[in-house]
Amino acid sequence: MSLFALFILIAHFSLLLLLCLFGLHRLSLVLRWFRHKNVKPEISATFSELPTITVQVPLYNERFVAERIVDACAALDYPADKLQIQIVDDSTDDTSVLVEQRIEYHRSHGLNNIEHIRRKNRKGYKAGALRDAMEFSTGEYIAIFDADFVPEPFLLRETIDYFCDEKVGMVQFRWEYLNRNSSRFTEAQSMMLDAHFVLEQQVRFASDMFFNFNGTAGVWRKDAIIDAGNWSADTLTEDMDLSYRAQMRGWKMLYLNHVSCAGEIPADMNAFKSQQHRWAKGGIQVMKKMLGKVWGASYPLSRKLESTFHLGNNLAYLIVLIDTIFFLIPSLWVREVYQIKQIFWLDFPFLMFASGGHLIYLFFGQVALGRSKWAAFLYLPMLMLLGIQLAFNNARAGLEALLGKESEFVRTPKSGETTCRTLQTEGVDHKLYDVALPKSAVVEFVVGVVYMLVLVWAVGYEKWAVLPFLALLVAGFLTTAVTGLFRRFSAGKLS
Repeated sequence: MSLFALFILIAHFSLLLLLCLFGLHRLSLVLRWFRHKNVKPEISATFSELPTITVQVPLYNERFVAERIVDACAALDYPADKLQIQIVDDSTDDTSVLVEQRIEYHRSHGLNNIEHIRRKNRKGYKAGALRDAMEFSTGEYIAIFDADFVPEPFLLRETIDYFCDEKVGMVQFRWEYLNRNSSRFTEAQSMMLDAHFVLEQQVRFASDMFFNFNGTAGVWRKDAIIDAGNWSADTLTEDMDLSYRAQMRGWKMLYLNHVSCAGEIPADMNAFKSQQHRWAKGGIQVMKKMLGKVWGASYPLSRKLESTFHLGNNLAYLIVLIDTIFFLIPSLWVREVYQIKQIFWLDFPFLMFASGGHLIYLFFGQVALGRSKWAAFLYLPMLMLLGIQLAFNNARAGLEALLGKESEFVRTPKSGETTCRTLQTEGVDHKLYDVALPKSAVVEFVVGVVYMLVLVWAVGYEKWAVLPFLALLVAGFLTTAVTGLFRRFSAGKLS
């Protein structure tokens, strides 16, 4: 065997081994959940007098949901003299008009503690907006809700006493989803997020590992934000960045799995990919910024390792894409040329560990919430397909972060209901979602076609061990490519 052929095989199986580690980590979260599933923060005392809270709602061009969040904040069951509501609005469309109208409505009905904060520019994006609004905040605690979330009236009153412990810097609520049942696509997204909250967040919190504020549906102690260095816009996930800085300063963070707050998830694939790109890129940016500091501190090895998987988990997409494009097909060729056919079966256990651990993790996310096991099992193929569909998108995000490429904070579009729409206002089309770049769709289409040819070859030469994986690659890349190209074509026809 030539050195080049040996290199191809070593590279291919080394990348599969790395993917196995990510899969085994997901499996470890499930196993640890059995030990920590009943851990729940306790309220050790109650405030003799309720403290002041500032509710901040950062929004940008959110005309479909802006009125709803203003009304939800106005309905919060908390003493008016202890509550300040800041609608932190960077909008450039008619969202600001709608917000101002709802604020005037509530003021006319006696609610005078609600403010409309406008900025002249979007400097720092969401992080900059929150940081600037802090200068005008009067609360000892800062509750943050994105524009598409709808907090229940009792939420603040029933959870503020967790801050009687002066070491607590942040309390995070579990997400629920307003449009979960609108389609199979939103149901699949919900399952992905369920596993993150009920397994990852619960396990990391309960086992004293670092975990992160999720950007919304949580309350911060203002002193903790300031002590940790305030909001920073040098990453796209300002929430994760601040979380790590605060915890490294000694602040405790609590996750309340038993308390939920409902929000909206993307109803369209392009909006979903835009959101995932920002989360993936921001996560790797925080990894570059914070992971070295974590390893340089005197934390237990278990916490350092968990933080490595936490901050670096989106690198798995980049590993998948590198292997898929550069090494998988050459490795099949090498094995065929050198007649080492038994190695074809090595892919199967590697892929089982890599994907199986992740699928078990997603399945137990539903088990942990008491949902139907049978329904969760039936969704697993779709979730595998969705993971393949995100491969190029999230791999590109990770690569951009590693290379230090800056990009704009792109908001996740919301509809305010379960279907996508476009509204014509003053002669301007306010598109609900950004259209994917055709370049990515073309690459995905080419990769899908190439692997379709490889799939035909594998069937012809009876390479049964790799058929399931090849079929997933073909279905995933072609589906997302066709969807992206069709959406781009449709947008062109409408413009």
